[in-house]
Amino acid sequence: MFNRIPVSHSLIMGIAALLMALYSCQRERKSSIITDHSMPSNVDQNGYSATPLSEEFKDYWYSGEAEISSYRLEQARYGEIRQGKAVLIFVTEDFLPDKQVKAEQLHDNRVSVLKLNATKNFNTGIYPYATMQSTFYPVSNNSHALKVTSSMQEWCGHVYAQLNTREQIEVTLHSYFENEADQDYTLEKSIMENELWTKLRIDPKSLPTGELDVIPSLEFSRFQHVPIKPYKALATLDTTRYTLQYPELNRTLAIDFNPHFPYDIISWEETFKSGFGTNQKILTSRATRLKSIKSAYWKKNSIDDEVLRDTLHLN
Repeated sequence: MFNRIPVSHSLIMGIAALLMALYSCQRERKSSIITDHSMPSNVDQNGYSATPLSEEFKDYWYSGEAEISSYRLEQARYGEIRQGKAVLIFVTEDFLPDKQVKAEQLHDNRVSVLKLNATKNFNTGIYPYATMQSTFYPVSNNSHALKVTSSMQEWCGHVYAQLNTREQIEVTLHSYFENEADQDYTLEKSIMENELWTKLRIDPKSLPTGELDVIPSLEFSRFQHVPIKPYKALATLDTTRYTLQYPELNRTLAIDFNPHFPYDIISWEETFKSGFGTNQKILTSRATRLKSIKSAYWKKNSIDDEVLRDTLHLN
């Protein structure tokens, strides 16, 4: 027979409180990874080990908030300039290079990326256009974007394109146009225009210059129905402007930015041929910043939060 050891009520309550505290900490830790995009370890089996980040960078980009900037948009489409709005959303996130998706749990090989979701909304006559491009770029700033996606919706149909960087760049395209249809092919690793926007935000001085082979933005490739592949480009960097000129595409992109941290994007211009046949002409699309805020926008989903759209001049 075992002797029964008396257990006081206070001891039982203390043990229960300790277990609850441990459970709560575990839940909080998991939640911070999912919603606050906390900085992961530097371990990465695919060679994307992080370079040292400044305290200034960490304070700004790992604060549990995204940077949201709205822009007044003048978009060239079908040989005319359309009025609309553009939004750039930058946020750090944990990313899995093998699955090529956001990490929602603790993984040893997760990579810290600076994600950019870039949206445009404008009308062409009776029907609207909506575009979105997503770029997942390692904050280590020493490799290509791990993933770039683009979607475009208008009343004729919608188009989706995706680049995944593994041994090569894997290209996937789904389109309602007969000459594009569904495509899957690979490219040798090359600079992607989409990744340069995030690279600029980490360190403008690291932007590549000179004669380069660059894959144009997925949005441009779909607007102009040109193959997704590298094209010759001349890149120049001034104190506050980064410019890409594509002779073969008769296109120029210029991004104006703040030369001081956090290197925010003030405006951009894109000049190219727009329209069809005799209606085709050289036009310049422009985006000029309206407002920037820091916000954990994924938590701002109630009707009362719609006032933030007024703050961003989006209504």
